[in-house]
Amino acid sequence: MKKAFFYHAGCPVCLSAEHDIINLLGSDKVEVVHFGIDKSRIVEAEKAGVKSVPALVTPNGNVLHINFGASMADVKG
Repeated sequence: MKKAFFYHAGCPVCLSAEHDIINLLGSDKVEVVHFGIDKSRIVEAEKAGVKSVPALVTPNGNVLHINFGASMADVKG
């Protein structure tokens, strides 16, 4: 099975959602991408349809925006 991708910027809302997503799906089924650690993956997230973070991109390519932490424009600075 392909992995889901969880994109976030490291804010408290994002970190809380990260813990919940990992608890729900399992760390082997989701790849966490923290833009504060790896900004090079912002383009990848935008191409997948991420408009704000935190967001989960399912293995089928659906984008689930979880609570509103920050827009991608804010993330890019």
